[in-house]
Order: sequence, then C-alpha cells, then structure tokens
Amino acid sequence: MQKVSAGLLMYRVRDGELEFLLAHPGGPFWKDRDAGAWTIPKGEIEPGEEPLAAAQREFEEEVGFKPDGGGFLPLTPIQQRSGKIVHAWAFAGDCDPSHVRSGTFKMEWPPKSGCFLDCPEVDRAAFFRMAEAMQKINPAQAALLEEFERKWRAA
Repeated sequence: MQKVSAGLLMYRVRDGELEFLLAHPGGPFWKDRDAGAWTIPKGEIEPGEEPLAAAQREFEEEVGFKPDGGGFLPLTPIQQRSGKIVHAWAFAGDCDPSHVRSGTFKMEWPPKSGCFLDCPEVDRAAFFRMAEAMQKINPAQAALLEEFERKWRAA
C-alpha cells in the first residue's frame, strides 16, 4: 500500500522576500546531510483522519508550534522518490526556530545491531529564502515552494 503523508509549509515575508520554515530530520542517518535533506513538517495520515487535520497535528508534533490562524492554502500533492505521496498546505506564520520541540522515535542504530536510539523527528528548523530553500529541501518537495511562490506573486 502506498504511503501518504500530509504537511504544512509555513511562510513569512521579511523585507519583501518570502521565507519558508523547513525542518531537518533527526537521527544519525541525517546527521551530516544538508543539501536536499530538509523537509516541510509532515507525517503519515492516520486511518480515517482528514489530511489537513493530519498536517496540522504533524506540524505541532514535529516542531512544537501550533499552526494557528487558518488560511491554509492547498498545494498540488507531490510524489517523493520513495513513492510516498505528500499533501501540503501553505500558511502564513512566524516562530522562533531555535525553540523547536520535536517528538521522538525509536531507531535501530547501527542497522541490524540490536541497539535502539531515541531520536528526535526533527533536530532543527530554520527559515530560508527561496534560493537557499531550493538547495536545502528534498528535491521532490521543491515543487511545493515553486507553486506557492507563483500563487503568492500572482496575488
């Protein structure tokens, strides 16, 4: 069965420039990866859960900030290299990324070692302007940034 996730793309405008909040995955696998590793806060949709509700829940679980204010703009779903479909919504917001509080998950590390670590889902987050965000984000998710930027400029 194909995995389906939902997430939120928080944006703000500083000095007339769009900035996007991106999250860096936690755990040893991602520790030294940067370009192409960052993501929008997202996670799997639970059975019977509405995708937007899942996106809001996952945003709060992964970065520790409640996505208040509404105004969620749907973006075209994307498919990641793994085959996972990601539904996303953009919303205006602001936060201090240095105060990220993420949930954790258990991970066997090193693989097949029998040793398990508690890892944060997100180890850090930051706002990036478009050019830098495009370098940082998972390549499949770049389409979300581009689509939102087009809609923002057209508004």
